[in-house]
Amino acid sequence: MNAKPDGSQMPPEHQEMPLVEHLLELRNRLLKMVLAVIICFAAIYPFANELYLWLSEPIRSLLPVGQTMIATDVTSPFFAPLKLALVLSVFAAIPIILYQLWSFVAPGLYAHEKRLAFPLLFTSVLLFYLGAAFAYYVVFPLVFSFFTAIGPEGIVELPDISSYLNFVLKMFFAFGVAFEIPIATVLLILTGATTADDLAAKRPYVVVGCFIIGMLLTPPDIISQTLLAVPMWILFEIGILFGRLARREVAEPEADEPAGE
Repeated sequence: MNAKPDGSQMPPEHQEMPLVEHLLELRNRLLKMVLAVIICFAAIYPFANELYLWLSEPIRSLLPVGQTMIATDVTSPFFAPLKLALVLSVFAAIPIILYQLWSFVAPGLYAHEKRLAFPLLFTSVLLFYLGAAFAYYVVFPLVFSFFTAIGPEGIVELPDISSYLNFVLKMFFAFGVAFEIPIATVLLILTGATTADDLAAKRPYVVVGCFIIGMLLTPPDIISQTLLAVPMWILFEIGILFGRLARREVAEPEADEPAGE
């Protein structure tokens, strides 16, 4: 029988599957992921212009009366909403994408691994969406208020639609990834790369690192840096807490795990 590197036996679902069947299964899963993105894009694109107006509302609401956004490139009015629709399609398809990945790897996991892996996948999707929502509803109003208030007198602010889109997508990604810190922390603890006590002892360095990351991923103003760094630190503490709980779960005897021969 096939065995894992540690000598324990693998679940029967993947013991006899040859490499070619693994590759075919992976190809089918990838095709389903691409199809999910295409379907989401077909549903979202007709509303691309309305979605861009919604996305640009945080800055348009702060512009003086009579001023609006502009397009400095001839193709921007077409490609900016198109790019937004494509990115939103990927965001919308993330649950399906992760489900396909889960379906591919789940047969090779033990029961106790499945109990932990699925909640981690679900939580990672939820945290990414929460990070993007936090950026839109909390960070953007404060950041754009700061930027529109510090400009020199006599300077007319006319944000470019493509530059604005690139900026907000970067912020969505930065906050979405930053909100994954609890998942990364739990995985580090579960894999034995470190322990919750070791991470807690390095808390001062983590706080400094959070502010450095905030400085690198956000505009050069203290407001947006702090709005990213503080949640990252709080999420790190949450990750340590849940890492301790998950480690206890794994440490319990696994009655469902077959013994090595």
